[in-house]
Amino acid sequence: MASPSGEIILTPAEYQHIQKFLAHEAGISLGPSKQTLAMGRLGKRLRARNCLNYEAYLQLLHQDSAERQQAIDLLTTNETYFFREPKHFAFLGEQAIPTWSSRDKVRIWSAASSSGEEAYSIAMVLAERRGKKWEIFASDLSSQVLLTAERAIYPMTRAEKIPKAYLKRYCLRGTGHQEGFFSIAPEIRGFVNFAQINLNKTLPDVGEFDMIFLRNVLIYFEVPEKRAICQRLLQKLRPGGFFLVGHSESLNGIVDNLQLLQPAVYKKE
Repeated sequence: MASPSGEIILTPAEYQHIQKFLAHEAGISLGPSKQTLAMGRLGKRLRARNCLNYEAYLQLLHQDSAERQQAIDLLTTNETYFFREPKHFAFLGEQAIPTWSSRDKVRIWSAASSSGEEAYSIAMVLAERRGKKWEIFASDLSSQVLLTAERAIYPMTRAEKIPKAYLKRYCLRGTGHQEGFFSIAPEIRGFVNFAQINLNKTLPDVGEFDMIFLRNVLIYFEVPEKRAICQRLLQKLRPGGFFLVGHSESLNGIVDNLQLLQPAVYKKE
């Protein structure tokens, strides 16, 4: 069924199947208010794959692993920008980094890195405050945003939140066909590694970290999944390490062995 504009309508029953699909594949809960969003994001895939309705598209998802990843990428919210929630970067630079003065190498995990802005924001602070004795591991569920992160090229409009000193030192303004864009300088890109990881499943061997950013992720999960994800990540956090969530999120009732230092910043006991 199509709307007067020609858009294929997502019925309530079909939306329930989409919800079950995303919950099974990624553990993410799509609420009732997200039906229009799902239709808007998946509609172009129905047209591209010549599916007359969402029932046909759902059948395709069971058969085609590449299309399944496409659907996950489209349904995963990836809103991000440089130096989002700046108090966290102030904490990193002013409080966390001084505690690591005797450590040979600091490792930080940006566990929901989206298109890379968070990871590169962390990198700029570390480069400024710690020289070259650090490493960032960044991951996301979406393969599409990771491609953007690895390219490290962004429109100049995305640079407005970057402190001017960092913008001058760690970003390169594009010229010619790259005019209107900027790239992250190679001197810090080389310290950031990206990988596709589903946090709702068993984690690969990624080593241990001094700090983990898990910001604006838990809001998409129910309490049991929130608890399981935090437990998996905290196993990778060194004792005394820092665990950061979004300012709209809380770990109250989710995790017990963390000390709240300031809003959305916790320390592993």
